Amino acid sequence: MTDTSTDTGRSGSPVRPGHLVLVVQHEDGAGPGLVGERLRAAGLDLRVVHPWRGEALPASLDGWAGLLVLGGSANCEDDAAAPWLPRVRALVREAVEGEGRVPVLGICLGGQIMAHALGGRVVRRSRGPELGTVPLRRLPAAEDDPVLGAVPEGAPAAQWHWDEIGELPPGAVPLLAGDDCAHQAFRVGPRAWGVQFHPEVLADTVAFWASVDEPQVRGAGIDPDVVVGSVRDAEQRLRRVWGAVAAAWGAVVRDARVPVSAPPGEE
Repeated sequence: MTDTSTDTGRSGSPVRPGHLVLVVQHEDGAGPGLVGERLRAAGLDLRVVHPWRGEALPASLDGWAGLLVLGGSANCEDDAAAPWLPRVRALVREAVEGEGRVPVLGICLGGQIMAHALGGRVVRRSRGPELGTVPLRRLPAAEDDPVLGAVPEGAPAAQWHWDEIGELPPGAVPLLAGDDCAHQAFRVGPRAWGVQFHPEVLADTVAFWASVDEPQVRGAGIDPDVVVGSVRDAEQRLRRVWGAVAAAWGAVVRDARVPVSAPPGEE
């Protein structure tokens, strides 16, 4: 497959310890996209690891200022299909529970991994997949949230998931909900966010996914052209709302002041 979103590259600015973000990409065609674009614009340096290609994930988050875990088609518990998942779960737990409290953003599968790793539950959607653009509802705790606090009521979000978070981890704070999927965004502790939707994608990426998954989409009784059209129609708002959210998470990473040194090979 050809990746339709940017999944590699550097910010172009000198590497500064404390500004390095580890990005876990689970499959081709599912790169950091709009989120990565805004994080780089904020001066962060993204290092994308592709474990399905055999690239090794780091043993720890020493030297990393942020952890971004992207989406993918695997179930968050299917270690046979995706044998790197135990390491990702360990990195999430280290980020959230460790001494450094490294900021985390988990997107779709990444949010499900985060929920599962911290004691929540992920289930298969009995109602079929949630695809295309869906409006989200703000929950009370979103009001003061540093990342999602400015998301407007009814903001559209691009969806592409067959599984969903059935139960949030202990202590998680729900932030956004949808009419057909209750747990669309949550926070654990002061610096870890998980979202069920895809803030990183725009219409071209969804069109690529629709072409790859067309048999499953049509098998669920959904017209892939309608799905892609809903995202294309909302693209301007998607770019504005979720680009701002990505920038807000980037500000958390920059301001966290995690005491780190450069990861191996970066000095």
